Amino acid sequence: MRSHTLTTPDAELAYDVWGPLPTADGRPPLVMVGHPMQASGFARQAELLEDRTVVSYDPRGIARSTRTDGRTDRTPEQQAADVLAVIEAIGGGPVDLFGSSGGAVTGLALVAAHPDLVRTLVAHEPPLLRLLPDAEAAEAASMATERAYHERGFGAGMAQFITMVSWSGPFTDAYLDLPAPDPAQFGMPTEDDGTRDDVLLSGAARPMVDYRPDPADFAAAATRVVLAIGEESAEQMPGRAAKATAEHLGLEAVFFPSHHGGFAGPEFGHPGQPEAFAERLRAVLAAT
Repeated sequence: MRSHTLTTPDAELAYDVWGPLPTADGRPPLVMVGHPMQASGFARQAELLEDRTVVSYDPRGIARSTRTDGRTDRTPEQQAADVLAVIEAIGGGPVDLFGSSGGAVTGLALVAAHPDLVRTLVAHEPPLLRLLPDAEAAEAASMATERAYHERGFGAGMAQFITMVSWSGPFTDAYLDLPAPDPAQFGMPTEDDGTRDDVLLSGAARPMVDYRPDPADFAAAATRVVLAIGEESAEQMPGRAAKATAEHLGLEAVFFPSHHGGFAGPEFGHPGQPEAFAERLRAVLAAT
């Protein structure tokens, strides 16, 4: 693995490359994108997909990547422009792209803006709340997470977030009437350290979950787009949002092993099935 830094007009973007560029076999590089997850979250998949050149990066303002625009907001279009810059830095497209969570939203925005850049996009559980049948209640659940963070700090916000994303089925009054979860039950700090700049909890990334892709953009694109749904998380918010996105865009949906972070091993505390996930991803990409 080789690490690089790319300077853009308003950010310094760190990215990693596993394998040769240009690729040894002529297949396009596989770009793996998360948000707010950083490049290291894909290291296990890069090891398992040893027959592919894999590229991943730290989104602006996260881990090694910095931003110089003085802003804190995060939009799909902004993130897509950064991924485009990385793709151009490695030699340009076409590429294959795997996006997870907010990274799946970034991938959708990239295809909408550059319909010939990506050969296959696998969008794994993009949390597009506005596409859910229960969008209004989902929005209320999301706002409750932000309130918990701003009122009581990181531990309270993260406990509320975990409760939200692990809820099975539509958000109902039964969910909205739940008492505030105890951060200690989730191994989260109970003391408030006073910071309010967490990317996931602060609301800075709200435009990511509010994104509403236009079906016309994808009907016209050369890209094959596959919505990926975790077998274990299909009834939870991100899995349900992936299904709703596929229906909204009239696109293919495929089940992948494990849960929302199913591509990772035990290094992040909630082990998935990385070997089985890599095999499914390899098969989906080969079907192009």
